[in-house]
Formats: sequence, structure tokens, C-alpha cells
Amino acid sequence: MGEVYRARDLRLGREVAIKVLPENLADDPSALARFEREARAIAALSHPNLLAIYDFGADGGVSFAVTELLHGETLRGALAPGPLPWRRAADIGASLAEGLAAAHSRGIVHRDLKPDNVFVTSEGRIKILDFGLARWVEQESPGDATAAPTTPDPTRPGTVLGTVGYMAPEQVRGETADARSDIFAFGCVLHEMLAGRPAFTGSSAFERMAAILRDEPPRPSLVSPDVPAELERLLARCLEKSAAKRPASAAELAPLLRDLASAGATDPTIVAGTPVRVPAKRPSRSKSLAVLPFSNPGGDPEMEYLSEGITESLINDLAQLRRLRVMATSTMFRFKGDADPQEVGRQLGVGTVLSGRVTPRGPTLAISVELVDASNGFRLWGARYDRPIGDLLAVQAEIAREISSNLKVTLEPEHKKRLAKRYTADREAYPLYLKGRFHWNKSTVPSIRKAIEYFDQAIEKDPAYALAWAGLSDCWAALAMDRFAAVPPREGLPKAKDAARKALEIDDRLAEAHASLAYAEVLDWEWAKAEKEFRRAIKLDPEYALAHRFYGFLLGSLGRFEEAIAEYERALVIDPLSLIINGDYGWAFYCARRYDEAIEQLRRTIEMDAAFPQTYLWLGLAYQGAGRLTESAEAFAEGARLTNGSPTMLAGLALARAQAGDTTDAERILADMKERAKTGYVPMVAMVQLHVALGDIDGTFEWLDKAFAYRASFLVPMKVYPFLDPIRDDPRFREMLRAAGHAA
Repeated sequence: MGEVYRARDLRLGREVAIKVLPENLADDPSALARFEREARAIAALSHPNLLAIYDFGADGGVSFAVTELLHGETLRGALAPGPLPWRRAADIGASLAEGLAAAHSRGIVHRDLKPDNVFVTSEGRIKILDFGLARWVEQESPGDATAAPTTPDPTRPGTVLGTVGYMAPEQVRGETADARSDIFAFGCVLHEMLAGRPAFTGSSAFERMAAILRDEPPRPSLVSPDVPAELERLLARCLEKSAAKRPASAAELAPLLRDLASAGATDPTIVAGTPVRVPAKRPSRSKSLAVLPFSNPGGDPEMEYLSEGITESLINDLAQLRRLRVMATSTMFRFKGDADPQEVGRQLGVGTVLSGRVTPRGPTLAISVELVDASNGFRLWGARYDRPIGDLLAVQAEIAREISSNLKVTLEPEHKKRLAKRYTADREAYPLYLKGRFHWNKSTVPSIRKAIEYFDQAIEKDPAYALAWAGLSDCWAALAMDRFAAVPPREGLPKAKDAARKALEIDDRLAEAHASLAYAEVLDWEWAKAEKEFRRAIKLDPEYALAHRFYGFLLGSLGRFEEAIAEYERALVIDPLSLIINGDYGWAFYCARRYDEAIEQLRRTIEMDAAFPQTYLWLGLAYQGAGRLTESAEAFAEGARLTNGSPTMLAGLALARAQAGDTTDAERILADMKERAKTGYVPMVAMVQLHVALGDIDGTFEWLDKAFAYRASFLVPMKVYPFLDPIRDDPRFREMLRAAGHAA
């Protein structure tokens, strides 16, 4: 159907694949239509288990598509030696199901899933290829099916839809294929992974089609006796002759396969279908709770801050109950939208799930809540509150008390006091605080500045509002970081410290304020003061995931890696779906020079969300440390794509290329950065990396001196960063470490 070439994107310095329509098909309308259909199908999708497309078009009469370049082999090649271990087959099957679910959610049916169209990358990731037969369910009519005869080579233009041996019975009969047809093909692929042979065989295409309509494939356990019966039952459901008897969706299959793959293994925590390395045992389901993000049925953007704010505040209130384990906010916000409470409970290993919605009714709010037993879906409790917005704090406290009562969590006097505590008595200050946190969570410079406005307004209404002061501290510390570089650290950090200290003057038992002050002290290189505040924050609230995360960052920056890793692991037990905590956990292994463990953790983080850029920065550096320079460059290139050419990502790419002996990229990118610096801000870490890449030691120190004077936040871990190893023995660097309070 096409010819595929390996190529190089000169603009972003990455390798890509270019698929072109060969000359003998260039004037064939049906071939061109299919080629365009495949490009449109891939472009409509974005998922780590689906091939990514970068560009599509025609030039000089040649139609082309530019996609990511994959290293590895097709599943067909991986199956050549024989069947796969059943756990590996289940794991691959889960990835395939997730990719199919993403396509089906956009109304796209693949119609030609087979081992030849599944790619296993050298990193072990799974990619679904070849959407040339894809069909848009919403856009095409039932008459889309063709009566053309089927041949063993379905990729030839004008032949029928699918590959003999992997087509569903309805496809064999010439009927319309839908998502359930893909599930049948998925079952054929899973069977072949487990048994090492196709599910339906025959000496001719006709015999294979007859087998699909008539026969039941032999059980894989006849070949591989260790295949579990539960896995065989799931496989049999996928291979039902009747589409109505197959699983309703591919999304249903993925978590079941993940659970099977991990059953009896080394106790990985399963979150959202992705095994995450957390050595601590999973909490008991009997006294554990997940609070789903409250919905905003009217879709009013002005109400969004309330639905998110109530969710976050309830989680914070309930987390104070020491006998109840409550999933953290960032984990729960990944379930925003329609989510099934039972499925959420199963994925997170919690016993109960709270859901709710917030609806404006004139001057009042209607808040509806429901508590569900995740093991059976039974409703344990529910209520509706119609209150003025100023009564939100009282409503939240009432909901928290009802939950503790229904879960039979004994409230000791200290806990009752915590639930009854009001951080502000002002009816207007609390909604302003919620707006501040809502904009803070968006994590952009304009949104953080907007958050400062709302926190200031809340403080104006109630100067004794400690939480608002802590929020203000977080904002100023963020703006002073390299990531935003919105204010100089010497301006932002004093404001951050002053706001945190004001919060502590009001309430010395506020864990958030101690953590806010600690982080500002870290950015100001006040190591001992920071550690004291972190310890105090964690003692006051052991379930505060951010305190564990930031303390882990401090410990890692000081070279205390085992302690740092332990803090990240504690944070992940509380907040297992937090992308930034998962990424920082990998960062700690990178700084400890445990590169293989860093790569493993960061690849898991990418499986959770392939569009989170920060992960690619640490992954690129970890690959570089491990000497895997091609993979390092690929990680940085993907990070550059996701960030629209971030200088930090491009500098990492140049560093990887230079280590491989090619300094051309480094010189070109350095020249580009100097041009950018004339009209805008270029992160100092990027300039340092570029000079390190070129072996320009004096240039490296020129930029390090500037960064030191500026108090750039990337210098916090300078004692341990492997990419600074080329200058580590230089007396100038040892002096810099001493000046920052580190032992040289």
C-alpha cells in the first residue's frame, strides 16, 4: 500500500518515518482515498498505544504522511519463536485494548487488527498501526460494507475489509463492522499470543472463513498449561460468534487484563490500568475513600471553581481523619467527567466512593452527594443541600460528618474539633479562596497572577484567613521558579516567605503553611530551615502528599537519595495518579545514577499520560546517563514537540546529540537561543546545558555565574545533577557549592 522511509526532521532535530504512496498507485483514486483515510484516522487520535502522525500532504505529485519513527518489531516478529508468557500476553492485550478504546471513543473502527499491525517498540511499548481500513461510525452509512470477494492480502486496493483469520463473523458475511468486530480481532490476536498459533486455520482463505463462522478455537492452555482459566474465559467472550455476546467495549477489557497480568506478582499498585511502583502495601478497602470531582451539570464555567473547590476542600477535611484513608486531589481530578464509582473503587483499591454535583438555583446552590460501596455498587448514603453560597463551609463539614458516621469512623475529640474548624468566618472570603485555588491549579503565569488577585481579595475580607495567606505564598514561590520566570527570585521568595509566616502567625498548626514556607526556603537554599518546616508539616498532616513530594526534592538535592525515594514512595501511596510526583520519583533515581530504575519509572509515567512534557525531560536525561543516546534524543524530541520547541528540551536534545559525537545541533540550537534571548527569556539551564554539550567550560561557568547571582531554581540540585559531571572537579564549581551551603 505504501513505501516507508526513515527520515530526519531538520527543524526539531528528530528522526521520523515518512510513508508515501508509490508511483504505481499515485493516480489510483481508491488508493489515494484510502491513504488519506488512514492519515485522517490517525490524526483524529492521540494515545500512547496508537501511532502518532506529525504531518500529511502532497508535494510534486507525491502523497505523504509523516509519523513517529518506531524502533523494535511487529508483534508478528515477536511471535515467531512461539507463544508469549501469559502475563506478557495479558499486558500487551491491555495496551491494545486501551488503544482500541481510544479509537472507538472517537467513532473510529480499525477493521484490520492483526499481529502485523501491532508494533512492539524496543522500550516494550505497544503501538497499533495501519488505519487504512478504518471506518468512522458516525460519518458512514450502513451501506459501507462491500460485497467484494475476500483475499488473503487485504491491503491491495479494492479488496474487502479485513484480513482472513482475524475478521469477525459479521465481516465474513459482508455485514457492517463496528467496535465489537475489533474486539473479535483483538481476541484472535490475544489467542495467538497465548497459543503461538492463529485461532482459526485452514489451507485456503475459504476454509479459514468457514472456521470463523463455525469452529471454536482450541483453548490456549492445551499448549501453555499455565494460562489461567479466568484469562481463557475472557478470551472466549471476545471470540463469541454473536457480536451482542462480546464485551461491550474495549475499555472494559483493559483493566481486567491488567489485573490478571499483575495477580500474584510483586504487589504493584494498579492505578487507571497502569502498574505504578509503590512498595508500600495497598490500603485496606474497608476504611478508604475516593471523592470524585463534583460535576457541574449546567456546564457554567463560572461554577467550575466551586465544583473543583468543594471536591478539594472535602478531600482535605476528610484526610484529617486518621482512621480513614482518602485518595489525594490530583489523583481524583484525573477522573473528572463521567466515571463509574465501582470502576474507580476497583482501580484505586478503595472501599467507598463519594460523588456529587453542584447546581446553581438562583441565590442558592443545590449540592447533591452520594456515597457508594465500591464492592457491590450499593448506595450507602445520599443527601441534597440547598444553601446560600456563603454556607459552603457548613455544608462541607456536615457531609464530612455524615461520611464518618456511615463508614463508622470513630470521631475522637481532636477529629471533631478538626471537622468543626472554620479557617474563616467571612461568607465572602471562602468563595474567593476557592477561586484562587482554582486558578492556581491551572499552573500558568496569567492564572497564577489571577490567583494572587483572589487570595488578596480573600485576605482583604478576612486578614486572619491563614489558608489564603498560604495560597499567596505558593503563588509567589511559583512565579520565582525557572519554569515561569515571571519575577526574579530575590523579589518573589521574600514575598512567599512573608505570606507563609503570616499564615503561621495565625495558625501554627496549619500543615499547608509549613510546607509553603519550607519550599520557599528550599528555593532560597536555606536547607536546614526548609527541612525543619517540612518535618513539622508532615507531623501535622502525614497525608499531605505535596509535603512528602517537596521534602523528597530537598533530600534528593542534598544527595540523601534513599530518604528522598522513601518520601516519594509515601507521596505515591497517598496520590498514586499524580503525574508530577510519579515524574519526580523517576528524577530521584536519575540523580542517584540509578538510571535503569529511573527509565522504568518514567516510562510508567508516560503510560499514564503520554502528553505530560516534564516526564520526557527526566527520561531524556536518564537515557543519556545510561548511555542510550538515540533513545535520549527521541525523548527530548518528543518533549520539544509537546512544548512547541521548549529551549530546555532542545538543549537536552543537543546534549544527547553532542555526546553521540554530533555537535552540529548544539551549535545551531545555541545560536537560535542567543537570538531568542534578544527578545525574550531563555531559561539559564538551557544555556548551561548547551555550553556543556559543546565542551565550552568557560561558557558554562559564565552562565552558571549568572544563574547563581539570579538564584535560579535549577541550581537547587546542582550538587547531584549528573549532567554537570563534566565540571564537577573544577575549583570554580566546588566554590559555588560551598557558597550555596553544600559541602564541596
